[in-house]
Parts: sequence; structure tokens; C-alpha cells
Amino acid sequence: MSTIEIFEPALCCNTGVCGDDVDQALVTFSADMDWVRSKGGNIARFNLASEPLAFAEREPVTAFLQVSGSEGLPLVLVDGVTAITGRYPDRTQLAKWAGIITDTPDPVVPAATAMLGVTDTTDAGSCCAPTDTTGTSCC
Repeated sequence: MSTIEIFEPALCCNTGVCGDDVDQALVTFSADMDWVRSKGGNIARFNLASEPLAFAEREPVTAFLQVSGSEGLPLVLVDGVTAITGRYPDRTQLAKWAGIITDTPDPVVPAATAMLGVTDTTDAGSCCAPTDTTGTSCC
């Protein structure tokens, strides 16, 4: 199984998911990372503000910072090789790199939907549902 390392810009805390103005990309990434870990994936996350030594000890990371600066973060390494820069990977990419095989992907429920108790009803016979064969459309 591969090792995935995410080197993030300076965040207010280990996850960056706090405060009044939460970045949805961080919320989604945190949920995806937890999912990968629950499936046995080996993934580590480093915050420039709280773990600068982790950045200084990794040659690919220091070389990246010298060229792009911290504005280019996040940097994702898979087994020490640069996989993505400037954005967070999605769940599919994390699963692929971690070697997690899924026949049917777990449903992705946005965190805000779960917090509000909202249920997805797009397949519940709505006239907007993709299975509508009446030829009419309200959408």
C-alpha cells in the first residue's frame, strides 16, 4: 500500500475546518481522508504553521517551496513522488493511490447536507429525475 503525504499551507489548526468562514474544499478533503483511513489507507497531513520541520526534512517539499513558494501548496506526494500541487485530491484519486479497490463507490454526501438532515430526493420520482419517461419536464 502506498504512502500519501499532503503538505498544506499554514492553517489555523490541523484540519483548517474551524472558524466562521469554513473552506468547503477542506471539509470535503477531511471527510475523504477519513474515509481512506477507514479503509486502511496510509495517509498523513502536514500543516506548514504547526509542522514546519516536516516540510524542511523532505527534499521534494523544500525544492517545491523554493520554486513555487507556499502559494503553490497543497503539495501531495505518493511514495515520495509529486502527484498534485495547488489543490486537494478528490476521493477517487486518494483511493487509487492508496490501493483501495471499491466495486461500488461509497455515496458522497456533502458534509453540509448531513449536518442539515437533508435527504437527496433526486431519484424519488421527481419530474426532474433522469428516469422520467413521460416526455414532460418541469425543469
